[in-house]
Amino acid sequence: MSKEETKEEVKEEVKEEVKEEVKEEIVEEATEEKKEPSSDEIIEGLKAELDKAKNDVARAYADTENMKKRLQKDADATRKYRFQQPATEILPILDSMEMALKVQTEDETIKNYVKGFEMIHKQLKGVLEKEGVQEIDVADKPFDHNTMQALMQEKKEGVESGMVIEVLQKGYMLKDRILRPALVKVSE
Repeated sequence: MSKEETKEEVKEEVKEEVKEEVKEEIVEEATEEKKEPSSDEIIEGLKAELDKAKNDVARAYADTENMKKRLQKDADATRKYRFQQPATEILPILDSMEMALKVQTEDETIKNYVKGFEMIHKQLKGVLEKEGVQEIDVADKPFDHNTMQALMQEKKEGVESGMVIEVLQKGYMLKDRILRPALVKVSE
């Protein structure tokens, strides 16, 4: 045999030995991996899963409670201000009735109509008040930008600056919410 053939045979033998050793290591690792966990390890794993499940349940409960509170708050606000839209539509009618009632006449027939309008006006105001709509009292008071809107300013003797001297259009509130600010003339 030649030297080269011997070298080849040695290389083949070394390769075979390396393959065998690798196979043995793989088999050993596989048997180690297949080893069953101890009961302590199982208990710890189950405890961790239980803690996670408890945490998830607590979060879901908290989310549900928060949603319940939010929905209740929205429902309460909706109930409280349910009359807002109809009230804003009725206020111009009320203004028109008040303007009509300011007209003075001597004719008896018209005076009877005026009495009827006064009764209707009183009923309409009663319905609005029953629903929580209140007129904002602004006459002869200091100007408040939260409840009033100044359309004009006028210098008036004997009146200090920033006082309401004339109400051009009444303002109204629904419970604690402004429906319409009062339009006023303010002293300079």
